[in-house]
Amino acid sequence: MRNNREIQTQPIIGQAWTGRHVVLLHCTTDNQFINLYKSFHAPIEPPRRNCAETLSQLLSIGYHIVAITPLSPVQIQYLLVL
Repeated sequence: MRNNREIQTQPIIGQAWTGRHVVLLHCTTDNQFINLYKSFHAPIEPPRRNCAETLSQLLSIGYHIVAITPLSPVQIQYLLVL
Protein backbone atom coordinates (compact mmCIF):
# COMPACT_ATOMS: atom_id res chain seq x y z
CA MET A 1 0.00 0.00 0.00
CA ARG A 2 1.29 3.45 -0.96
CA ASN A 3 1.44 6.24 1.59
CA ASN A 4 0.01 9.46 0.15
CA ARG A 5 1.39 12.35 2.16
CA GLU A 6 0.69 15.16 -0.26
CA ILE A 7 0.39 18.55 1.31
CA GLN A 8 -2.63 20.43 0.04
CA THR A 9 -2.12 24.18 -0.13
CA GLN A 10 -5.16 26.24 0.60
CA PRO A 11 -5.55 29.96 0.21
CA ILE A 12 -5.16 31.83 3.45
CA ILE A 13 -7.48 34.79 3.76
CA GLY A 14 -5.71 37.91 4.98
CA GLN A 15 -2.21 36.66 4.22
CA ALA A 16 0.08 39.59 3.41
CA TRP A 17 1.59 39.73 -0.06
CA THR A 18 5.35 39.59 0.30
CA GLY A 19 6.40 39.90 -3.36
CA ARG A 20 6.94 42.97 -5.47
CA HIS A 21 4.16 45.15 -6.80
CA VAL A 22 4.26 46.52 -10.35
CA VAL A 23 2.43 49.49 -11.85
CA LEU A 24 2.44 50.67 -15.46
CA LEU A 25 1.34 54.29 -15.79
CA HIS A 26 0.48 55.63 -19.26
CA CYS A 27 0.44 59.40 -19.77
CA THR A 28 0.52 61.90 -22.59
CA THR A 29 3.50 64.17 -23.09
CA ASP A 30 1.31 67.11 -22.04
CA ASN A 31 0.75 65.60 -18.55
CA GLN A 32 -2.65 63.95 -19.06
CA PHE A 33 -3.41 60.58 -17.43
CA ILE A 34 -4.36 57.82 -19.92
CA ASN A 35 -4.45 54.55 -17.98
CA LEU A 36 -2.95 52.62 -15.10
CA TYR A 37 -2.23 48.88 -15.07
CA LYS A 38 -1.20 47.13 -11.87
CA SER A 39 -0.45 43.74 -10.38
CA PHE A 40 -3.43 42.27 -8.52
CA HIS A 41 -2.47 43.26 -4.98
CA ALA A 42 -0.57 46.45 -5.71
CA PRO A 43 -1.56 49.28 -3.36
CA ILE A 44 -2.60 52.42 -5.21
CA GLU A 45 -4.74 55.50 -4.76
CA PRO A 46 -7.27 56.54 -7.40
CA PRO A 47 -5.41 58.10 -10.34
CA ARG A 48 -5.83 61.80 -11.10
CA ARG A 49 -6.35 63.43 -14.49
CA ASN A 50 -2.97 65.12 -14.01
CA CYS A 51 -0.23 62.57 -14.61
CA ALA A 52 2.31 64.33 -12.40
CA GLU A 53 -0.11 64.14 -9.45
CA THR A 54 -0.73 60.42 -10.06
CA LEU A 55 3.02 59.83 -10.25
CA SER A 56 3.51 61.85 -7.06
CA GLN A 57 0.94 59.69 -5.22
CA LEU A 58 2.66 56.48 -6.32
CA LEU A 59 6.08 57.78 -5.23
CA SER A 60 4.69 58.83 -1.84
CA ILE A 61 3.36 55.28 -1.29
CA GLY A 62 6.91 54.03 -1.82
CA TYR A 63 7.07 53.04 -5.49
CA HIS A 64 10.30 53.60 -7.40
CA ILE A 65 10.51 54.46 -11.09
CA VAL A 66 12.34 51.61 -12.84
CA ALA A 67 11.90 52.72 -16.45
CA ILE A 68 10.35 55.46 -18.57
CA THR A 69 9.54 54.45 -22.14
CA PRO A 70 8.04 56.47 -25.00
CA LEU A 71 5.19 54.46 -26.54
CA SER A 72 4.49 56.98 -29.31
CA PRO A 73 5.44 60.59 -30.03
CA VAL A 74 2.72 61.72 -27.56
CA GLN A 75 2.51 58.84 -25.05
CA ILE A 76 4.86 57.81 -22.20
CA GLN A 77 4.88 54.70 -20.03
CA TYR A 78 6.28 54.70 -16.49
CA LEU A 79 7.20 51.36 -14.90
CA LEU A 80 7.09 51.57 -11.11
CA VAL A 81 7.95 48.87 -8.56
CA LEU A 82 7.26 48.66 -4.85
